[in-house]
Amino acid sequence: MTALNSLGLRIRAEFNRPEKSWIDRARAIPVAVIGDCAQRLQALPSGFSHYGGRQQFAGPALTVRVRPGDNLFLHKALDLAQPGDVIMVDADGATRSAIIGAMMTNYAKSRHIEGLVVDGAIRDVKELAQIDLAVLARGATPNGPFKSGPGEIGQSISCGGISIAAGDLIVGDEDGALVIPLAEIETVILAAEEKHRLEQSWEKQIASGTWDRSWVDEALAKL
Repeated sequence: MTALNSLGLRIRAEFNRPEKSWIDRARAIPVAVIGDCAQRLQALPSGFSHYGGRQQFAGPALTVRVRPGDNLFLHKALDLAQPGDVIMVDADGATRSAIIGAMMTNYAKSRHIEGLVVDGAIRDVKELAQIDLAVLARGATPNGPFKSGPGEIGQSISCGGISIAAGDLIVGDEDGALVIPLAEIETVILAAEEKHRLEQSWEKQIASGTWDRSWVDEALAKL
């Protein structure tokens, strides 16, 4: 393949990815808990719906930027992705044309890709629901894509207003998805594990009727 390295036509397939142990630990924590420990700034906004047959997922971001309604560079990203990657697509939030459907999603599954998050539209809703792969998108439309470019792979993108770099950790569940910058993974996951243990202890206290609620009056008194 001819090397592409100019603005709007850049492909970078090699970048640092998180260690598998951190990915596995992140997958075991509710995304809402991780979001709290990421200062409530790293989650994609509401409006991204689950269309794939899997909802819990975690993996390094392979970033893709496409022209709205065009999926040429997304096709190339499917070929370049490593097993376990989450392909994050900046399609500028456009929903007039789908940029991925059942055939491409089945191909992604065959390559052991962890998930696809599209800031744009998908199609083949019924088929996608039967595929064991995480697929999130802004919406669905029957309109298909063009395949003429331009686009970029492996560069920094914006998805749902969140900045994402290739190799950042993407974590998702029924609540949605969020981004942990590669350099912050250890700090955020350790804090989230601790908070998850604390919340599990609160659930036990609620069940036994011993949950301490004094903090509510203390917070009101400060007002």
